[in-house]
Amino acid sequence: MTLSVSSLVLRAKQLETDAVRHLAGRVELVDVIGQLIHALQHERGVTSIYLASGGQQFAAERQADIAQVHPIEERLRDLFETQLAPEGGASARMLSLMAWVVLDLDTLSALRQGMAAHPPSAHDAVALFSRVIAGLVELIFHLADATMHPGVSRQMVAIVHLVQGKEAAGQERAVGAQLFASGTCDEAQQQRIVHLIDAQERSLKVFEDFTDPQLNARWQQHQLTPKVALLERLRRTLCMAKPHAVLDKSQSAVWFDVTSDRISAMWQIEQALVLALRAYCDEQLRASEQGLLDAEVLLKQLRDNPPPHTHAVERFFNAAEHPGAAPVLPTLADGHTTSAESAQAQNVSSLTELLQSQSARLASMEVELEAARRALHERKLIERAKGALMSKLGLTEDAAFRALQKAAMDHNKRLADVAEATLSLPDFAFAKLGAASQA
Repeated sequence: MTLSVSSLVLRAKQLETDAVRHLAGRVELVDVIGQLIHALQHERGVTSIYLASGGQQFAAERQADIAQVHPIEERLRDLFETQLAPEGGASARMLSLMAWVVLDLDTLSALRQGMAAHPPSAHDAVALFSRVIAGLVELIFHLADATMHPGVSRQMVAIVHLVQGKEAAGQERAVGAQLFASGTCDEAQQQRIVHLIDAQERSLKVFEDFTDPQLNARWQQHQLTPKVALLERLRRTLCMAKPHAVLDKSQSAVWFDVTSDRISAMWQIEQALVLALRAYCDEQLRASEQGLLDAEVLLKQLRDNPPPHTHAVERFFNAAEHPGAAPVLPTLADGHTTSAESAQAQNVSSLTELLQSQSARLASMEVELEAARRALHERKLIERAKGALMSKLGLTEDAAFRALQKAAMDHNKRLADVAEATLSLPDFAFAKLGAASQA
């Protein structure tokens, strides 16, 4: 195939259309993964009460949740299978994450089947559910990171952090429900709730910074509801109780209700974000397909209607004819070109505008995409730095994050910069930090 302007323009338009189709597929994946996360979060909370109460509470609710999870899980497995095809555009990393998700879902299925004969502890069940959901959350993060597209970058960052905050809220629901249903306070579980509350606030702060102002206002309005006030009171009850203190078992249902109300509010906002992404994809696909059609029509007109001046040149140099006056561009008396020439000039101008508009759109994308990439990159750095401090200094997640925060304030640096510096420290430097922290 001979290289031409038309082939380059049409191929660019085709790639743009393919990119939008891939984006729509990724949004569908995010949607179904979000649905499965939400269903599993509810099943986890119900299961924690069921096991902590010795099977006396929420038995029917647990079976109903399992029945609700199955069709969503099957839908997700079907979507995973479509990613095996080359046109699916899945990366090696994405397929590996999908494999881990399927492996964990199979483990969870085995747990459900063996629940009657060998019921696990409430704590172990919550941990297993949380591991499955963590894999799904990680997959959403990867999809957002790999789907940097104009118009959706900010929404993707908002969804990632909303999902992360919602999962911390779901874990809080399960741990608190387990405590109330058991009737006894546990210091380790109290600390987990404190950490989960802090994790929610951090994730939701980023969500608020990147989400649509209307959705942010909707979320802020929910913070003023009576159930949120009741949740704060129940949090204080759990966090301030002495270890091994007796808890009111009847409060487990109340706790589950108010925490579920908070999670449902997050879920509704998540659905609104996904709906907006779907609408954006539909609109962009229509525009891209129309743009492809317009480009084909424009280039056909250019090929079928060469400039009139070229015909005059061909006649002038025709060996079979006697040359007349040298060909010149015919103009009207007032200096304007003829209507035929104007039409041709308009076609050339349209092609130029098409090329310029594509270039301008690509340039404008970079500003917004860079902000989204930076937010996701900084999250990776901070999470990795926390992990390094936790593994090498034996800190809890909350203590590791606060250590990073303090270092950032002490040195007047950004948290991401401190995290990056922490990751570059050699092992002996961590040993010194550990000795200093114990001094």
